Amino acid sequence: MTDNQFRIASQDGALYNEDLAPLAPEERKWGAFEIFNVWNNDIQSLFGYTLAASLFFTYGLNGWLTFAAIVVAGFIVMALVNLTGRASVKYGVPYPVMARVAMGVQGAKFPALVRGIVAIFWYGVQTYFASTAVALLLTSLFGGGDGATLLGMTTVGWISYLIVCVFQVGLFMMGIDWVGRFLNWAGPFVYIVMIVLLAVIWWQAGGALLTEVGNIFQAPGETERSTVGAFIAIVGTMIAYFAAVVINFGDFSRFVKTEGQMRAGNFWGLPVSMAFFSFIALFITAGTVVLFGERLTNPADIVERVDNIWLTIIAAITFFAATVGINLVANFIPPAYDIANLAPSKISAKTGGIITAVIAFFIGALWVSVISNIGIAAFVDTLGAFLAPLYGILVADYYLIRKQRINLQDLFSSDPSGNYYYDSGWNRKAIIAFAIAAVFSVATVWTPALAALSGFGWLIGALLGGGLHLVMMRKVDEIETSLSDVSDFR
Repeated sequence: MTDNQFRIASQDGALYNEDLAPLAPEERKWGAFEIFNVWNNDIQSLFGYTLAASLFFTYGLNGWLTFAAIVVAGFIVMALVNLTGRASVKYGVPYPVMARVAMGVQGAKFPALVRGIVAIFWYGVQTYFASTAVALLLTSLFGGGDGATLLGMTTVGWISYLIVCVFQVGLFMMGIDWVGRFLNWAGPFVYIVMIVLLAVIWWQAGGALLTEVGNIFQAPGETERSTVGAFIAIVGTMIAYFAAVVINFGDFSRFVKTEGQMRAGNFWGLPVSMAFFSFIALFITAGTVVLFGERLTNPADIVERVDNIWLTIIAAITFFAATVGINLVANFIPPAYDIANLAPSKISAKTGGIITAVIAFFIGALWVSVISNIGIAAFVDTLGAFLAPLYGILVADYYLIRKQRINLQDLFSSDPSGNYYYDSGWNRKAIIAFAIAAVFSVATVWTPALAALSGFGWLIGALLGGGLHLVMMRKVDEIETSLSDVSDFR
């Protein structure tokens, strides 16, 4: 495509604004390093560390098989995002706009909105967790962590929460280039601190650390699953962890100049970084067995046990950077675009970001006193399974039906003759495929008879959604071709 082809000739205010418009290659400033750090910040959060460490013990596999499962998951996620990211690199548009190809220029708003709601929920929760790192820093320096509480948070807790809220919004308002710079700083910094923590643990544990690591790699634990079942479960768990970013990866790949840079960033940021980070998590956790007699998989608990003021300060900054990084990547930028897509002529991406932050502020503020007591696992799993068919539909449509060719002008047009207008802006065939697949994938979360499939709800939903969409769209083409033949005969 030439640069002129990225210019939209007729700008439909109901579908177009500058944030959703295609980015020409000369307007893109990201490379492989920025994409690498998108994944680094996703992996290196508090939850990401705990997940990586706990997988070595949860399913009863020996360490080598667990490590292999994590690496396999990394390659699968890399393949998934290469598929969704490729179109946005080629055409320079974000996920909500690409969704119009398969779902219709109006129909794409529904799944984009649902994805945005999930992200806003998690944005509020992760903002609270980032604030605990700031609170750890403030109390380690000035004290005052106790006292009266409001909605379960102390004065220091509220101050920390407000600091994180303002920081995240301010960084986003400065533009995507500043977000990229923050990710470039946060990703390597977290690795440096984790290596320092490993060195401290290793120094205190001595040679016993390698012995304990050897035990983990050689001896399987107790498990009710078969070896193959446990291996597949670990792969499925890791894929599910990245599911939210997989579907809207185009929001980031559109800022990369070439597909080669995107692929390189995905390779180093997913299988390679996941393998390295998992090894660090394993060694540190093995060290906690030697030093404290128990497996500690939460970095905050480990730092507290080490009891070193300087390590506490550095770790608090690290936890803050890592959690803010994943919050921006997975939970802030996507809903900002999704909300802007609802009314492009009235809502910019920055306005969408402000709306996201305001709603998420109350979610995070209520986390301790209300939401954490309700339980969110089933809620999040359900929404994830609900969104999964959309991935399959978008990929099947772009690669198998459109043959990787789309009309940029029609993506921003409400003209009934446009390629993506379908029926009043909705592709009802895609919506039906989406609904059927979503019902089944959600059932894997809630139906006891399908409990064995619960870890694979996302993959099942994606495959089923894509398959149904492909069959239904081709069936329509066959009918239209048949009718055309009859007309020609007459």
